Amino acid sequence: MCIFALYSIPMKVHVLFCVAALALCAACKPKQAPSRPAVALVEAVAADTSGLGKLAARAGHGNVQGSVALIGEPRDGMLLSRRFTSADLLDNIDGRSVRDSLPDFAGESFDVILDAYNAPYSHFFVGGPDAALRLDSLRTAAVRNALFAWDSTCFRTSDLESVAIKSRAKILVFTSAVQAEYGLFDVDTLQQLTGGRSHIIAPMNVMLEDALSSGARNLAVWTSRDIRASQAWQTVFGRMKETGASLSVISPESALDSRTELRDVLRQYRSTGRALDVLLVDSYSVDLPPILSELEMIRRGGTDEDAALGKMLSEQFRIVDASGAVLRATYQLLRQENLFTHRIARPYVRYYETVEGIDGSAALVEVGAAYAQNAYVPDIH
Repeated sequence: MCIFALYSIPMKVHVLFCVAALALCAACKPKQAPSRPAVALVEAVAADTSGLGKLAARAGHGNVQGSVALIGEPRDGMLLSRRFTSADLLDNIDGRSVRDSLPDFAGESFDVILDAYNAPYSHFFVGGPDAALRLDSLRTAAVRNALFAWDSTCFRTSDLESVAIKSRAKILVFTSAVQAEYGLFDVDTLQQLTGGRSHIIAPMNVMLEDALSSGARNLAVWTSRDIRASQAWQTVFGRMKETGASLSVISPESALDSRTELRDVLRQYRSTGRALDVLLVDSYSVDLPPILSELEMIRRGGTDEDAALGKMLSEQFRIVDASGAVLRATYQLLRQENLFTHRIARPYVRYYETVEGIDGSAALVEVGAAYAQNAYVPDIH
């Protein structure tokens, strides 16, 4: 019998699991090998047919009342959860782009997994002789976080007998572009091996789909230096690239305001000599109204630089921001797959934080909203 270490701990600790013990299960039951090697945790979970494997197998199977899990670095999760709970951009009856004074995600529950244990993700891309091991750690973290999101309650008794297992999250939203790109292969492989069908949303994919589906061919990404250096955007674009489409990944110099950073992005893009159709803003903290206001000023051509930058913007130029693209993709998925709870209630949010457990591996702790907001976005109200 395979034995694994996933424990239920009283009070706030929701899940603690030991990757070392799980890895011992990998040889318990043979599974069909994926097209490329997945991280060891995937095989270990798939081999555990009575515990975590069963949890992964049941993920996404008819759980309309389940939650939407937002997974990633703490600040991103906090900012995106605020957008989800306050969004009123669509008609709740027919989905038209008309506000109806009701939350777009009325009745939905959100589990925000603040991955403090692994943040910042930039440390996975510092290079060096152990670069591959660090990347595998990021991939393992993505699988672990998916399991955290799927688990709903203690599903093992003290004598390790199985009890009912119910997957909580019906949709996984990986807020980090790099964790999505480097970890979702492993999450998807786990679901293929176990039969899970949980829906997954990745920001880079939905942003690029939004841009390319509109006919845009010249794209620029405004992102951080760490994400640009990871090559994640370039890799995803390479898979999705349309004929004649181009992508420039730009990291502006840090400035006190987003208007100044926008101008730096446009100056850098201008050196390509191409018109710009879409600017993809890969950040949840960039405030759009000042950006749109600055663009209007540029289009007026009041200065020589404004005239040059404005001429560079195509007639169909628009901005696709990360939070807006993720919100739209989640709403469309809920609607198309008939996954709305249809409860008459305001969106409900639960916050969890990944911490170091008693054995040194990651554990999940439920935290209060006041703690989460004060710890991760104290300067935004």
